[in-house]
Amino acid sequence: MTEIVNKAASLPPHRPRLGLWAWARANLFSSWYNTALTLAFAYIAWLVIPGLVKWGFINASLSGDAAACRAAGGACWSFIAEKWRFILFGTFPEDQQWRPTLAMLATIGTLVISADRRTWGRPLLFIWGGGLGFAACMMFGGVLGMEFVPTGLWGGLPLTLALSVVGLGASFPLGVLLALGRTSDLPVMRGLSVVYIELVRGVPLISILFMASVMLPLFLPQDVPIDKLLRALIGITLFSAAYVAEVVRGGLQAIPRGQVEASKALGLGYWQRQRLIILPQALALVIPPLVNSFIATLKDTSLVIIIGLLDLLSTAKSALTDPAWRGFYKEAYLFVGVIYFLFCYALSRYSRYLETVLGQGRKR
Repeated sequence: MTEIVNKAASLPPHRPRLGLWAWARANLFSSWYNTALTLAFAYIAWLVIPGLVKWGFINASLSGDAAACRAAGGACWSFIAEKWRFILFGTFPEDQQWRPTLAMLATIGTLVISADRRTWGRPLLFIWGGGLGFAACMMFGGVLGMEFVPTGLWGGLPLTLALSVVGLGASFPLGVLLALGRTSDLPVMRGLSVVYIELVRGVPLISILFMASVMLPLFLPQDVPIDKLLRALIGITLFSAAYVAEVVRGGLQAIPRGQVEASKALGLGYWQRQRLIILPQALALVIPPLVNSFIATLKDTSLVIIIGLLDLLSTAKSALTDPAWRGFYKEAYLFVGVIYFLFCYALSRYSRYLETVLGQGRKR
């Protein structure tokens, strides 16, 4: 009987189904200002949507050259059909573009598998090692009869994914350590963490990338080469870690002091307290701002153009420099925007899922 009651209590509350008119009255016309807003948005949609449909579908050109597109007067989707390989893969050798395709599928597959809570723990380390190792093998080559492709020829979506996934994956544990250092009782650790976080957060990412590109080689011996991709990864990791640290610190401060005292009374050491009690609760509390920081970093990877790397947005801009296809910037940016939206929306939806699942114990 107790199990049945607990199961019933965990179910979402029953909501009666409403008809279309009842739903509209409840959500769109419940008050005079909601009615005014609904009518205003309906009027704007009536003005905008027909033009977009005419431009994007009715007068659009799906094939042909640039002259045919300009004559049609609508969207030139043939530009995307002509340039999609360059936009997605950059200057990667065309006959080897199946390799970055497999690398992207392996990376996305690793992220999807990691989203399953059943894989959290030690198995996740092997999953990430295998997935990213396979992706790196496909991108670099030099094994299994594949020709070696230097990072200078990487570009487009594979480069954006590499910068985002590797940069965020490395910045998260570093940010957690910085957050623990800033909340530490040790003055030296706290001071060093504060200096690093405030110094990095006080400058834009462009300056960090520029310093990583120009200053980093000066601290290394002359015979130690360091390519642009590694410099960009270091800059993005250091920059993102400072923001992750402040987000995690907010979660640490939200944990009641009594739980820390209780864990000390149980005889748990510092790292045991953090790993088993404090950090799991703190990270669950800061999922929305943490995911927001990840999304911002994903979009900020477009700034690597300043050090000579062609990410997804940069390859779209470079495709527009072709004299024959010059001027179709709307189609290029729309194509890239849809790709960015899909990744950002997936992150947002997954964060909502985690909030729902991990927040069950905090509901009253």
